[in-house]
Amino acid sequence: MTPQRTIGDAVNLSAPAVQRRIKRMREEGVIQADVSIIEPQAVGQSITIFVEVEVISETAEQIEQAKSEFAAAAEIQQCYYVTGEADFILVIIVPSMTRRLFFGNNNVKRFRTFVAMDRVKVGLGVPVG
Repeated sequence: MTPQRTIGDAVNLSAPAVQRRIKRMREEGVIQADVSIIEPQAVGQSITIFVEVEVISETAEQIEQAKSEFAAAAEIQQCYYVTGEADFILVIIVPSMTRRLFFGNNNVKRFRTFVAMDRVKVGLGVPVG
């Protein structure tokens, strides 16, 4: 939302040069999206849950299926395929507790949940430079 002229002044470039660079960064995938951050409680999504998921079968096909299912679930804000005891770490934002994602999935061996008591720091910023 920062005007390109303001960005240009900060980095010593003209607004058109800033526009070209931003366009190129979008085309190259450096900038993936421009988003608005919504306060979950303001829209009735007051519970943040972190979930470790361990699957039964780790075949490539089963892992890809799990990735697709988790990616398609609207309440899953973030999903990571990880190393270690768990296979996936999920960040879920919901209005109330849910088990639907795990009990209906035949490939889920076990899951462990952690309910956030307070949102201390939340962001998707990536430090550069």
